Amino acid sequence: QVQLVESGGGLVQPGGSLRLSCAASGSMISVYTMGWYRQAPGKQRELVATITSGGSTNVADSVKGRFTISRDNAKNTVSLQMNSLKPEDTAVYYCNADVIIPLPIRNVQLWGQGTQVTVSS
Repeated sequence: QVQLVESGGGLVQPGGSLRLSCAASGSMISVYTMGWYRQAPGKQRELVATITSGGSTNVADSVKGRFTISRDNAKNTVSLQMNSLKPEDTAVYYCNADVIIPLPIRNVQLWGQGTQVTVSS
């Protein structure tokens, strides 16, 4: 099986920092774009940041300048460094990856189980 597993969520005070990590595992031929999405209570899931296998990033305006996305292609991991956290950043954060898997060869979009980030004093 192929799956994504997130880690690093938790409770942090406003202005604090957290680092989220996501690891892809299983039989994969290629991993293309990886990214992070979040969903706050009562709201729709929104894109936070993405990064291609070549390192090109796209970051949502709401977190630009505060969050940094990075990846390790050799390890099939993606991370999200979150600084200057605000209460409005509170959400479940989901890892996402666009991958090619075998038997049969096909493209699939993977989602992690989600990790809770709570920003509160």
